[in-house]
This record gives sequence, structure tokens and C-alpha cells, in this order.
Amino acid sequence: MLEPKGLYEWEPDGLRAVDEIIGGGDTSGLVLLYHFEGFIDAGDTGGQITERLLDEQQPLTVARFDADRLTDYRSRRPAMTFRRDRWVAYERPTLELKLLRDGTGAPFLLLSGPEPDVLWETFTEAVREIVARVGVRLAVTFHGIPMGVPHTRPVGLTPHGNRTDLVPARPEPFFEEAQVPGSAAALLEYRLGEAGHDVLGVAAHVPHYIARSPYPDAALVVVEALTSATGLVLPDLAHALRGDALSTQNEIERQLAEGDEELVSVVRGLEQQYDAVAGAETRGNLVAEPSDLPSADELGEVFERFLAEHDASGGPGRHDDPGPGEA
Repeated sequence: MLEPKGLYEWEPDGLRAVDEIIGGGDTSGLVLLYHFEGFIDAGDTGGQITERLLDEQQPLTVARFDADRLTDYRSRRPAMTFRRDRWVAYERPTLELKLLRDGTGAPFLLLSGPEPDVLWETFTEAVREIVARVGVRLAVTFHGIPMGVPHTRPVGLTPHGNRTDLVPARPEPFFEEAQVPGSAAALLEYRLGEAGHDVLGVAAHVPHYIARSPYPDAALVVVEALTSATGLVLPDLAHALRGDALSTQNEIERQLAEGDEELVSVVRGLEQQYDAVAGAETRGNLVAEPSDLPSADELGEVFERFLAEHDASGGPGRHDDPGPGEA
């Protein structure tokens, strides 16, 4: 059986920098943000945040996981570039823990990369060892989930973990219990919580008719929740996402104006449903007024047709072409 320590290696310079922070007494403990590619991330919510954080500065690698051991290459094939008569580039999977600084210079950690395909229990135990070694006080994960909500209303959040009290104005849960396919991020949250560590997860509600395209509104709301929960100051990230969010909203409205009436009707129906539920909550009555909404099957047919049409025409459903806000 593989020992957890055999799954990662420390980067001496990065670990030394972390030890200096811990030993210098500059912090009561580091915040760990983590996000893995490969599971549900509607609107590329978590992906936008991690990508911008890594692009904004030159982070220092603290630890590096053995991605070659954790990746099933036949189910997730890395991209390679062929030019004229030879291979010239290979995008090697990397799963790394990095040390970053916020807008005030305060240090924090970011663990990101592809979700492990195998050895989840060994991986989560390895991360738990790292968390204990570098003095993490709070571990936070984040992503987007597709929901039946309109893009014209505020982005909702579902907090989870044992520190949901850190997210202000927490909504009432939609349901008491559900069994869903697991993820490495969810298992890590579960195992860290079991071990007595503070953990928080934030899931942004992304309109499911644009869930396959980057949705900066969701990423921006998540960043605001992260700053509130952790005390990190991320002004550059928030500013960039606000600009992207405005462009994306304008592009969505343009595409809706050029689209079919049935899709517009669906969006308006979701607005009525959202407003009815919001009004009922304000009055202390959780039963919303009835509204003339399409059935679940009708919604599914409309959205599937919408995405298929935009897949064929290079619209927001495609991964290889720019969607709203990407052009």
C-alpha cells in the first residue's frame, strides 16, 4: 500500500518560505484554497478564480503531487501539439500547492490542478498531512453548480462544511439529504472535517442554460464570500471579474435578443419562479404563489436544443470557441 508521503514531494524553497511565515508569528494560521479540475464546475466558476490567482503573480511552489500516478491518461488525455512533421509540446498535468499573497501581502495557499482519478483516500490523507505540517487554519473549496435560476437575478450560494457560519446571510437548505456522485474535493472536505480541521465549501448557483460557458458573475460572488470568510483581500481579482461579468451579461442579452421566443419565455418563467420564492421568503411563507411555468421535460428540451444549436454554430455551448464574455 502506498504511503501518503510517497504521493507528493516538498519544494525546498517554498517550504522554507512557509516555515519562515509560521516561525515569524506573522499569522495565526494559513488559509488553504483548493479547487480541482474535472468535476462539476458550472460556469467555470472555480476555474476562473484559480486561473486568475495564478496569473496575477508569480507564486512559489510549496509541494508537488505525483500527477503521473494520479492521472488516468486514457480517460483524460493531456493535449499535445503537432507542428508540420513532429510533436513540439505536451501539457503535462500538474497538481501543486503554491504560496501566494493577497492585496495586503498576507500569505495564503492554493492547491489546484486536475482532480485525481485514483487513490482518493491516499491523496486526502496526504493533503491532511500537509495541512497539519504547514499550519492551515481554514481550508476552503469552491465551484459552480447548474441551477434553474435566471441570469437576471443575483447569484445564489450554497455553503457547506463545518464553518458555514463564515458565510453571511446563509440561505435555508433546498433539501435535507441527497446522495450524489462523489468528488476528490468533497472527500477532502469530509476527511479534513473528520480530523477536526475547519473546512468551508462554497457552491455558486449558475443558470443551467449557460453553465457550460465561463460565468464571471458566479466567480465574483464566490470571491466576495471567500474574502468575507477568510479575511483575504483580493481587489485585483474582484475588479477583473466585475469587468468580465458586465461584458458577459451584455453578451447574454444580445444572444437572447437574437434567439427564439421559446428560450426567452423560459428565462422569463425562471424569473417569475425566482421572484415568487423570494417574495414568499420575505413574507415568512415558504409556499410560493403558483405561476405558469414550463414543465421539467419542456425546460430540458428547450435547453438541450439551445445548447445543440449553439454547439453547431460556435455559440456559448462549445468548449473550443468563445462563449459570452470570452470574445
